Amino acid sequence: MSAKVIARRFFDEVWSEGKLELADELFASDYIGHPSDVEETVRGPEAVKQYVRALLESFSDLRMTIEDQVAEGDKVVTRWTARGTHDGNLMGTEPTGRTGTVTGITIQRIRDDKVVEGWTNWDVLGMLQQLGLAPQLPQG
Repeated sequence: MSAKVIARRFFDEVWSEGKLELADELFASDYIGHPSDVEETVRGPEAVKQYVRALLESFSDLRMTIEDQVAEGDKVVTRWTARGTHDGNLMGTEPTGRTGTVTGITIQRIRDDKVVEGWTNWDVLGMLQQLGLAPQLPQG
């Protein structure tokens, strides 16, 4: 399976369709993830499922759209957009019922048809502002 297909399945099937069990197939047992919104690394397929589950419980209609994908060597870079309605607990906050749209970039390193390491950077502040959970920055 190509590296792009593996990355696409993560966004399309795990995130957008909620097929968390696919993490066992797509991620190596020694996977290490570095998301920008948590201080700790995500280790192994079970931690991937927990991370995704927490956000899907906060945004039950979450959908990921792949905007661009580039692969070179053992890495795939995916630029994505996520959209969803905040209808569950998020970081200790009650649901706002507001819809948010955020963008991000994920780099995944693939070995033997499994994701072994990943780095994600996404607009957490922008999401919190859209949900009314963080102040808007002054325009100027």
